[in-house]
Amino acid sequence: MSYTVLARRYRSRDFDEVVGQSAIADTLKRAVEHDRTAHAYLFCGTRGVGKTTMARIFARAINVTGDLQDGDAIAEAIMRGDDLDVIEIDGASNRGVQEARDLIAAAGLSPARCQCRIYIIDEVHMLTTESFNTLLKTMEEPPDHVKFILCTTEPHKVLQTIQSRCQRFDFKPISGRLIAEHLRSILDAEGVSAEDAAIARVAELGNGSMRDALSVMDRLLAAEDGGITLDFVEATLGLPARALVDAIIDAIASGDTAGVLTSADALLAAGTSIEQAMAALVESFRAMLIVSACGATSEVLEASDARRSVAVEQASRFDAASIVHAIAVCDAVARQGRLGASARAVMDAGLVRLALGSALVDPSAIAAMPPSEANAPRGDGPSTPPAAATSSTGTKAKGTARRPAKAQPSKSQPSKSQPSKSQASKSQASRPQASRPQASKSQASKSQASKAQASKAAAASEPPAARASLEDIWTRLVSEATTQAAKAAFEGIHPVRFDGDLVVVRSEEGPVPAVLVERLASRMSDAAGRSVRVESDAPAKAPAPTVPVEDVDDPRVELAKDLFDATVIDVRKGQGGSKDV
Repeated sequence: MSYTVLARRYRSRDFDEVVGQSAIADTLKRAVEHDRTAHAYLFCGTRGVGKTTMARIFARAINVTGDLQDGDAIAEAIMRGDDLDVIEIDGASNRGVQEARDLIAAAGLSPARCQCRIYIIDEVHMLTTESFNTLLKTMEEPPDHVKFILCTTEPHKVLQTIQSRCQRFDFKPISGRLIAEHLRSILDAEGVSAEDAAIARVAELGNGSMRDALSVMDRLLAAEDGGITLDFVEATLGLPARALVDAIIDAIASGDTAGVLTSADALLAAGTSIEQAMAALVESFRAMLIVSACGATSEVLEASDARRSVAVEQASRFDAASIVHAIAVCDAVARQGRLGASARAVMDAGLVRLALGSALVDPSAIAAMPPSEANAPRGDGPSTPPAAATSSTGTKAKGTARRPAKAQPSKSQPSKSQPSKSQASKSQASRPQASRPQASKSQASKSQASKAQASKAAAASEPPAARASLEDIWTRLVSEATTQAAKAAFEGIHPVRFDGDLVVVRSEEGPVPAVLVERLASRMSDAAGRSVRVESDAPAKAPAPTVPVEDVDDPRVELAKDLFDATVIDVRKGQGGSKDV
């Protein structure tokens, strides 16, 4: 006697036995009980989720009533798929117009022994457009004794004109928990012992498809001898060893590059492909991400208790951002492994990159550097603690805080000739690293500079405190401009007016560019400890000198007058003494 696979031996036989599609089963069951069945149905869903099984159960419920003679035999024939009045058609092999015409012709015949003639067309999306159009009229107004049940894994390929004539039901993927429970009941019926971790692993491999999970279990039952364990499942199916995958994650968490490469080599030596290894790592990191974001008891994570505890322990060693980064790196390595010729090198580099994650420069630290260090127009990026970002050589990157809000005026005003302590500390924090020695020299001669500024202010009319402060700040920033970026900000630009918190600057070459104005405002605000505005004041262009019209003696002007019958209105001297008309 030939062996019958589990998917056929344990196929659901009524609505109550359907796994994972209870809402659809209840709807169809009530439609039959209330005699409200439609003439056409469309069952959509991925493979192995129960579309054809549900179609057979529905057809049996319609045709097999309590007073039907030989009801048990008819019900058995319908569930086998070989009943005379419940015709199952493969859309892939009967997709032409002629097959559609034959179906229409047969639909006019009365059923042999049941109430209805029911056509179950599997993979209906494989029919040609012409076949669909041939069926349109019949599907819209079929004979009273005819019903259609269309099943497809790709509903977007079914014509909208067909879908509009059907009641559509979408079958969802079956959860891993329900698949595991069904597998446990089947193994108990078969008298086979199995670990919960092994059953959970098979349910994961089913990926929402009950038939796929049962096919995997068929393979395991053919090889088992004395029970099914997790190690047996991994060895029989050639899956990545969980122990080695966990060792790679532990090495990444510890920053152990040698351990990462050693564990990865052992994983590949066991026969695991690079794509499988990356998929296993992504699966583990996803479990950690769910634990980190949703908690250890979240139902989003479908895993055994043992794997859940491992995920909780691993997640405690990472933050959510690191886990997301690890998933992105593993996915990129997997794609590069399929497309590139150096898949092993890319994999090793990706794993080492994850292990060295704490030693790489944090982009937020670069954004937080002053403009003279980061060579950027603005230096007020997000704040990053110095210990949070280090260079590849282990040197900590310097971080700076955001520019503070405008300071409120205090009762005690600072001295005109000497900045306040808060301003001095702010100026010191915003200076580039390379200019620190020069800053110390400036501090050593601070008293002399203060006396010179005080005498200069006394000689002239007494300016406001804000004006004197901004002038001092401008002078100091110009003297401390040592880097190329800092020098470029002040080159060819001079202030023309200080007015409260406003500095008006001018360039002899025209208006000061907006980017440069913004950079100057940032530097002045950082040094002043408050918001300082900078505006451009372009000098007015002197009008070009004019030349009397009667003094024009240019052959080009004469030619233009002849060609266009023109009249000379005005003549001006251009650059180099030339005349522009």
